[in-house]
Amino acid sequence: MSLRNLSPRLLSPRVRLMAAAALCAALLSACGQKHEDLREWMAQQRASMHPHIKPIEPPKPFIPAVYDPAIGTDPFSTAKLEVGAKQEVQQLNPMLQAELARPKQPLEAYSLDQIQMVGSVMIKGQQYALLKAGNLLYRAHVGEYAGQHFGKITKITDSEVDLRELVQDATGDWVEQPATLQLQESTQ
Repeated sequence: MSLRNLSPRLLSPRVRLMAAAALCAALLSACGQKHEDLREWMAQQRASMHPHIKPIEPPKPFIPAVYDPAIGTDPFSTAKLEVGAKQEVQQLNPMLQAELARPKQPLEAYSLDQIQMVGSVMIKGQQYALLKAGNLLYRAHVGEYAGQHFGKITKITDSEVDLRELVQDATGDWVEQPATLQLQESTQ
């Protein structure tokens, strides 16, 4: 029997509405069963996952330092600074320690920018550079020092003076660096 053969009285709007509601309920229940396996898998995954959280360490107790002015030195005294400076010098590299231990020479009072090579001269087989610093003229030979960065003269020619300087690099280490003073031609 088909719906066409039924009388119009049986297909009232109320019956049609109930039939449509039953059909929708049947379709929705079918959709719910379709994803049941997905819901079951998600529930298993949630049950098996346990977060691994490290507990926070309790804070360490603060122990204040006791300072007795009668026993210790004054933290603002110059004696404390001198002790720190001596310790710092002891930790320097040996090359710099040797430079700090020797007496300063007159040309070390000037930076290399303030020193000019104005000539050279040979005296008894030894080459000397004539260096002008300020208003004074100095005669320097290989092994002497010039400049404020421990510049040791390593070579003298007729046209230039080669030096080896000790400078601090970006990491704080002391490294050797070459420097040169060129002969300055006179404009007079």
